[in-house]
Amino acid sequence: MRTAHVVSSRPLQALSLLTAGALLTGCAAAGTAGSDKAAAGDGSPVKVGLVYSRSGPLAAYGKQYLDGFTAGLAYATKGTNKVAGHPIEVTEQDDAGDPAKAVAAAKDLAGKGYKILAGSTDSGVALQVAPLAAQNHLLFISGAAATDALTGINKYTFRSGRQSYQDVLAAGTLLLGAKDKKVTVLSQNSAFGQANVAAVKSALEGQGAVVTSVLAPPSATDLTPFAQQVKAGSPDLVYVAWAGASAPALWTALDQQGVLDAGKVVTGLAGTASYPIFGPAAAKISFLAHYFPGAAGGNEAEKAMLDGVAKAGGTPDLFNPDGFTAAQMIVHAVEAGSPTDTAAMVKALEDWRFAGPKGDEQVRAEDHALLQPMFTARLNGQGADAKPELLHVLPMSAAAPTVKTIAG
Repeated sequence: MRTAHVVSSRPLQALSLLTAGALLTGCAAAGTAGSDKAAAGDGSPVKVGLVYSRSGPLAAYGKQYLDGFTAGLAYATKGTNKVAGHPIEVTEQDDAGDPAKAVAAAKDLAGKGYKILAGSTDSGVALQVAPLAAQNHLLFISGAAATDALTGINKYTFRSGRQSYQDVLAAGTLLLGAKDKKVTVLSQNSAFGQANVAAVKSALEGQGAVVTSVLAPPSATDLTPFAQQVKAGSPDLVYVAWAGASAPALWTALDQQGVLDAGKVVTGLAGTASYPIFGPAAAKISFLAHYFPGAAGGNEAEKAMLDGVAKAGGTPDLFNPDGFTAAQMIVHAVEAGSPTDTAAMVKALEDWRFAGPKGDEQVRAEDHALLQPMFTARLNGQGADAKPELLHVLPMSAAAPTVKTIAG
């Protein structure tokens, strides 16, 4: 097995096609606690609402998030489920990937006095919940939702997962220069897909690439026409950003239509259940990775996450870090900020640097982006025997998205 190495943290000067944390409890430049921190010993509960996809097209991702969150809460509270003398009470709400359901659940929790929301598996959901969090002065820590539009959307919104531009930067380490290349982004016509198109254009068009997109309806099951459309454009590079249960049909269509043989194809390495779907085609694909079990080298937080998920009967997977990190952030926000003052929670999280399950991570104060390592990998083997092999680690400084100004 090839030994993984760390990619330079210098800004990437030549991105090509794009596809799809050091202190344990942290000593943050987090500011002082809120005015009600003295209430830390009164034993009142800290109520946390998890609004996520327990059902719907991204239910598998939601389950991974929840398993990671449970393990992260145990880790961050040292098994007590308490922080600063306050028990953490978690209420789960299923949004089924529907923004209207998510907003209704968030409003209900806010009306019941909840100050902290987390979850949002789906990008479209997160973009609807974030404004509501600002209106109600709630701390909102989004989960797997990858849309770049969430970063800097308001001062109450944070994220515990990666964003599309970080995927793009990881993909850039797999490819050579983009000048004069034709790049096609293949994705779904959703907030997630549109965010990927915007990220690829932002990174490559300034370097002389011509970027186009092929966007399929999220409900589409026959994906052959979209594979044919990609092939007809004769792209040099194809960036595939896909989510949900239709992925096997997509890769079958791309292989059958010869897209995988016609040029470079890059995609994100999804959950372990997806590995077999590539079959022999895996050798034709370059993979970027938000995470896969073992990618971080077995640091303390990663071990705790993997052990916690396994002991609970789950299978370690792609979005466990998003849940685990959300729990770390919530515990820190209460411990270093306040159990009830949202402004103090926000201040506590800004510039917080910590050891997460992916490695060294930091909440950027300017726009609340979560700076984190990214990975590249190859898939070895086929079917049930397919396993990822780590190629490169892109440090958080090299995977930092462009700084935004917080909107409000």
